[in-house]
Amino acid sequence: MKFACVFPGQGSQSVGMMAEFIDRYDEVKNLFTRASDALGYDLAGVIVNGPAEELNKTACTQPAMLVAGVAAWKAFRISTQQKPVLMAGHSLGEYTALVCAGALQFEDAVKLVAERGRLMQNAVPEGIGAMAAILGLDDDQVKAVCAQASDAKSIAQAVNFNSPGQVVIAGHAAAVDKAMELAKAAGAKRALKLPVSVPSHSSLMIDAAKQLGERLAAIEIRTPEIPVLQNFDARTHTSSAEIAECLQKQLYNPVLWVDTVNNIFAGTGITATVECGPGKVLAGLNKRIYKDAEHYTLDSLDNLNKFVSALETN
Repeated sequence: MKFACVFPGQGSQSVGMMAEFIDRYDEVKNLFTRASDALGYDLAGVIVNGPAEELNKTACTQPAMLVAGVAAWKAFRISTQQKPVLMAGHSLGEYTALVCAGALQFEDAVKLVAERGRLMQNAVPEGIGAMAAILGLDDDQVKAVCAQASDAKSIAQAVNFNSPGQVVIAGHAAAVDKAMELAKAAGAKRALKLPVSVPSHSSLMIDAAKQLGERLAAIEIRTPEIPVLQNFDARTHTSSAEIAECLQKQLYNPVLWVDTVNNIFAGTGITATVECGPGKVLAGLNKRIYKDAEHYTLDSLDNLNKFVSALETN
């Protein structure tokens, strides 16, 4: 079976995530210890014990989700010698993919995404920014209502093209609220405000991206051992400069997840994806984007064993 590994981003975190893997594998337990040492605080303790309010802070969530994704990958690699043809990650998950592909060193990435989270939190004051999910409109309709809701002082933009009929918007809270009302009037099935105040992947993140670029320039980025499709253009890149540029641009440009999933299957011979990390968000999106494939998860030891068994029989 030819398959691709995909890594979830912010929003899939929960207190106690990957606890089974920590208990089962010393190599996984060591990852959590290394991450805590790199950050200078007990990240592992927050992941395992909470509180949820601390885990859900962007500066904590991002390294926590990166460690959780690498933990799932580590457990998978212990269980089988088979490797994916491609990798990809949704937003923050792109960093996890690059770690697992050998392009970023683990400790470098843990510190980098923690800083990314802080830069994002600091870029827009609390209460100024917002995000919302628009369900039931096509991409062009969502772009149109965002343009209609925006003016010189307040913007709303389409920022995550997650699946057909599911687009996330972000920007100033007032413009996002207006876009939600316009979306409903245009026939959207639902318009849901998301419980975040950071308008990720919108142009409000440009200043944060400039600072992130400085951090990226200070770390080693190697050619991935397994190609990684990046969010900015849904393409693979091999040079460190191109990878860094895409990571920087990713912060203030849309996540092209539909294009990414379609490119996973376009002429590659891949017949399955497996989501490495907590939750099943990407597996659900991938099923809606590309129905003629199998979509697995590695969010539990049971699902890990099921996927390994599927690999051995195909």
